Amino acid sequence: MKQEDIRNLSADDLQENLAEQSATLDKLTMNHSVSPLENPKQIKEVRRTVARLKTEIRKRELSAQEK
Repeated sequence: MKQEDIRNLSADDLQENLAEQSATLDKLTMNHSVSPLENPKQIKEVRRTVARLKTEIRKRELSAQEK
């Protein structure tokens, strides 16, 4: 998910996507520890998406506090 797409999401959608992506990351890491994934770069992509979502949520929290 790109940063542009994340900026256009509502707060509820951000929370939903964060929960979904976090679950996906947990599942991928567990599966990778048991048997190697075909494409281990998926873990990196999902981890970065989670970070982008958390960053956007925090940025919105801080901007709400300033107002």
